[in-house]
Amino acid sequence: MKTIKILFASIFAFLAFQSANAQSGKEAINNRTKTETVKVYGECGMCKKRIEKAASSVEGVQSASWNEDTKQLTIKYDLFKKDAVDGVQKKVAAVGHDTEKYSADNATYQKLPGCCHYQRKQ
Repeated sequence: MKTIKILFASIFAFLAFQSANAQSGKEAINNRTKTETVKVYGECGMCKKRIEKAASSVEGVQSASWNEDTKQLTIKYDLFKKDAVDGVQKKVAAVGHDTEKYSADNATYQKLPGCCHYQRKQ
């Protein structure tokens, strides 16, 4: 009888430890994500699609959402990918949209549909 009690106590302790370990693992995953916003110029839904697609293609980026009204791109990325935000700005500029740090090439900007032309900073 004593052996059975010890066996059940051991199993219970093991399961409690595993549960605590699993929860701390989730916290570690959540703590590896960072969110930043970047100003990206654009005008319409087509811009939104293009900007988000370019941003999401950068390694380490988990999600990207551009707000047409505020012109803010919210980026969720892996904390250990320190160059992710810079990479996003480069990619977005490469598809024709100016960012805080990089300007799109004039030829690429001119190829955008008319509805996507925004007031460029000079």
